[in-house]
Amino acid sequence: MPKKMKHLDHLLAFVDLTHRFQQTKRVIHATGEDRMENDAEHSYQLALVAWYLAEKHALPLNKEKLLQYALVHDLVEAYAGDTYFYRDAAADQKKKEAEHMAAERIAREFPDFPKLHETLAAYEKQGDDEAKFLYSLDKLLPVINIYKDGGRSWKAHGVTLEMTAIEKSKKITDPLIAHYLTDLLDTLAKHQDMFATPNTNTDTTV
Repeated sequence: MPKKMKHLDHLLAFVDLTHRFQQTKRVIHATGEDRMENDAEHSYQLALVAWYLAEKHALPLNKEKLLQYALVHDLVEAYAGDTYFYRDAAADQKKKEAEHMAAERIAREFPDFPKLHETLAAYEKQGDDEAKFLYSLDKLLPVINIYKDGGRSWKAHGVTLEMTAIEKSKKITDPLIAHYLTDLLDTLAKHQDMFATPNTNTDTTV
């Protein structure tokens, strides 16, 4: 096969990965629509909101790195799938193993994109301020989306306001995002009807 055709095959394979990523459904509803959110639109929204906050607050963050993290932070889910935010230790371990295998698969399939694999590994390591900021924002954004959607996903999966406050506070460590969470929880306290009541809590979600 001519060399140029091999390059085309590689491009087609990578585009297939983006399609697979787009087709990976998350466990929350798309705001205002009768479908589930997908990973591609979530990642795009996360990237744009991260950029907005970095500019708005003049954060001393590398914006290129921030956007790269946002674009790839969930890419392993193209093969591993999405999981509930609230999960037990066994489910969490299973998630980590599945995502590790997915990252290895992506590295095998696209050895000509080393920066992608480096970025995935760096985000997983959470070793810099950009990764920590993006991780915290990634935990906040679904709460905002579900609030804007009237709490549909919380009710569907039996999530209470207390669960949201406790679990999100554990995960959100960036000071700015934690401040946004505090303000958002104050707002949510005025909309208890968006949540499941404790005695109907039957499932979990993001």
